[in-house]
Amino acid sequence: MRAVPGAPATDDSTTLLITLTGRDRPGVISAVFSRLAAYGVVVLDIEQIVLRRRLVLGVLVTAPRDWKPMRTAVEGLAAELDLQVEVDRGTGDNRPRPEGRSHVTVLGMPLRPEAVAAIAGRITGTGANIDRIERMARYPVTAIELHVSGADPVVLRTTLAEEAAAQAVDVAVQPASLVRHGMRLVVMDVDSTLVQGEVIEMLAERAGCLEEVRGVTEAAMRGELDFEESLRRRVRLLAGLDAAALDAVYDDLLLAPGARTLVRTLSRLGYRFAIVSGGFSHVTDRIAKDLGIHYAAANELEIDGGRLTGGLVGPVVDRAGKADALRRFAAEVGVPLGATVAVGDGANDLDMLAAAGLGIAFNAKPVVQEAADTAVNVPYLDAVLYLLGISRDEVEAADAREGFTTPEPLLG
Repeated sequence: MRAVPGAPATDDSTTLLITLTGRDRPGVISAVFSRLAAYGVVVLDIEQIVLRRRLVLGVLVTAPRDWKPMRTAVEGLAAELDLQVEVDRGTGDNRPRPEGRSHVTVLGMPLRPEAVAAIAGRITGTGANIDRIERMARYPVTAIELHVSGADPVVLRTTLAEEAAAQAVDVAVQPASLVRHGMRLVVMDVDSTLVQGEVIEMLAERAGCLEEVRGVTEAAMRGELDFEESLRRRVRLLAGLDAAALDAVYDDLLLAPGARTLVRTLSRLGYRFAIVSGGFSHVTDRIAKDLGIHYAAANELEIDGGRLTGGLVGPVVDRAGKADALRRFAAEVGVPLGATVAVGDGANDLDMLAAAGLGIAFNAKPVVQEAADTAVNVPYLDAVLYLLGISRDEVEAADAREGFTTPEPLLG
């Protein structure tokens, strides 16, 4: 931080770092600064944390010419408040933090000390420094955010990805910039991301062709078919199925845990949501309406006489189509691609994840986790909030004001 213009501090001036620790109580801040006010100091920096009612307060001030009476006064106050105090003398203001600042979010179920030690060690190994740590969530996952300086975020991401895999935790690295605060569009895959399971398999089970549909899916995963051909083959197997099965499947769908919390919370903050799916619009349009999602893109099944014909109407929403939809929705919202977040789990989501400002692989296939900016492998979709700097405490406080309770309802 920089000294206040006109303050008695100069680059050569003496500063004091006053550190108070002990049990937190109301009025500590007011008492400390009231006592300091009698000595003509200028405040240069303040940091405070409270962990289970234990206070750590650090205050950096310019030192008066004769600063020992001030130290004595602060020590007396600390004794009155039953706090421990240290007063360290230095020269000048805080040194500027090194270039290369990042937010490093760590998620664990549970978060073990050896994982924290390994991640911190890797950060140190890059020559970086952890400037601050704050808790984002304590349940159902533990999430902490580390403010790191002194390393290129790309290098840090690569280094920590290796350690995250070894420690079985999730680690997300994002550059510290205004872009993070400007994220305003979230685009999500549907099957196995927003909802649990695969809609086409649920339809196939009702049509009596589940094994045949799975066989086509496996052929596509082996690279023998592209997505469009595999989709058309699977849809042909559904020919003759009563269209009422679409409503029955919708009624049986379960949202991913935390889906409603994610949408509700970010909607309060002015975000816009979109879902893009290689599935079917009859289902995704209803999901969008149920959750208050603003945009949806999916494939349209051809229906004639109340039954599926086995065909599709219009162009197929495939891997490229999902990325195109993200770009289209961003243009409609009026945000740059750098201000978008994409969440998906399959190879069909790769282009969309690459096009977004932040691509998140959610319980994804290994190839997707390797390609995405970050991966979340806990089963709670609202863990995405922690990557955006929103804590569980903030979510619960907002829900309490509006009368929401947990657990959140499932779809249907």
